[in-house]
Amino acid sequence: MNANAIVQKLWRLCTVLRKDGITYQQYVTELTYLLFLKMMAERNRETGTLPKGMRWADLVAASGLAKLEHYRNVLVTLGATSSRLGKDDTLVRPPGESATPEERARHTDARPLPDMVQKIFDSAATIIREPQNLATLVTAIDELDWFSEERDQFGDLYEGLLQKNAEETKKGAGQYFTPRVLIDVMVRLMQPQPGEVIQDPAAGTGGFLIAADRYMRARTDNYFELGEKAQDFQKRHAFRGMENVAGTLRLLLMNLYLHDIDSEQVDLGDTLSDKGKALGRADLILTNPPFGPAGGAPTRDDLSVTATVSSYQLPFVEHCIRALRPGGRAAIVVPDNVLFEDGRGKELRRMMLDWCDLHTILRLPTGIFYAQGVKTNVLFLTRGKTETATTRAVWIYDLRAQMPKFGKTTPLTPAHFEGFERAFGADAHGRERGPDEGEAGRWRMFTREAIAARGDNLDISWLREAEEEAEEGLIEPDDIAAAILGHLQAATLEIEALLAELGDDVVPEAAE
Repeated sequence: MNANAIVQKLWRLCTVLRKDGITYQQYVTELTYLLFLKMMAERNRETGTLPKGMRWADLVAASGLAKLEHYRNVLVTLGATSSRLGKDDTLVRPPGESATPEERARHTDARPLPDMVQKIFDSAATIIREPQNLATLVTAIDELDWFSEERDQFGDLYEGLLQKNAEETKKGAGQYFTPRVLIDVMVRLMQPQPGEVIQDPAAGTGGFLIAADRYMRARTDNYFELGEKAQDFQKRHAFRGMENVAGTLRLLLMNLYLHDIDSEQVDLGDTLSDKGKALGRADLILTNPPFGPAGGAPTRDDLSVTATVSSYQLPFVEHCIRALRPGGRAAIVVPDNVLFEDGRGKELRRMMLDWCDLHTILRLPTGIFYAQGVKTNVLFLTRGKTETATTRAVWIYDLRAQMPKFGKTTPLTPAHFEGFERAFGADAHGRERGPDEGEAGRWRMFTREAIAARGDNLDISWLREAEEEAEEGLIEPDDIAAAILGHLQAATLEIEALLAELGDDVVPEAAE
């Protein structure tokens, strides 16, 4: 059974469990726990990681109410920061916590549960109320033909569940679920290399980090071509990320673990607070930060340009600029207002043009995000060695004009990006360009002087179409709703920009 078939089978079970009051995201979170236990058994990694009595076979063997009670105990135990394993993998409680004499004797030799296991199960609790529903899930997972799958496809299976969740709920596991096809394009063009520090300051469920890891594994025989120290770096130190929602962080950690990434620099926190400084400097940043009102200005003292901006997108871009090492590169998804907003927005663009070589802008089609329909772009840039006049020209590829409205009826595919990838060229820093296609084409170059003449407004388009006519072709209710939501959110961003320009502290609430 391939990964897609397993995803469909597991997803159908969600319909059965809805009668237990379980939402789509709760279901994926519940599967996080169960898939972890099953995966550890399949990979023979329970020894030294999970206490005896807390393993998959123990859960399968229990029945009735005892199964549900045992499952609850497993979640509490694995998430407890005081959990220790003795030499025989039995659970050892620290002295003073009702430990037996034998447990006290073994405590000095006890090993803590791995940090990532504790993070995955931190404050874990099941929302399943009916024992039969848990039995249905456990039986279905246990009976799947796992051994027909390659080992590294556990992670692909989990990613499939996350994507299915996003498709069903529109907001999915994270507020802005980035389509896999777009992630892969950004990673291919940025060409991550072993030994580089790769960062996503708005990590979500880990799509960019996983794709970068997959790209490098494919070019190094699954890292076997690297030395032992280099392999350890890739697994534990290469990837850095921050996620501000605890439930999403759990999904992120599980996704990384299933892909054999045990990063020590992925954590819960607000990147726009002082905690965001802990992400450090990066060789490559790949990210799709949140858009819209943030409920307050950044609390970091180093984001000087956007210090008073009460939205996410501008401060996140400043973070990316400052976090890049000289010569480091980034690909950042941003809404249109980052390209044209006056005031702090213009200051940020000038900072970006001076500090970085903003060599490429990709105008994305509308309707490609599951979460919303705001018009978006990808900024491709390289941090310069100086902070003056680094950008000499910006190349823009318009993949939005004269394109279909994407959604369930017209999915986005790799073929839609082929022209852009050819024009971008083979150099990750944008030093190999396809020819300017003129006003009739999608690929054009604009000098720094021409951009300055526009007041540093980067919202440049030359291909025209009646957007309303394109939207008339939508027939799926979900697609129509996404288009309407996109217009509302775009209007919200424009109002927010106007208020910021007027110096008003009031920020409109985002459309729900």
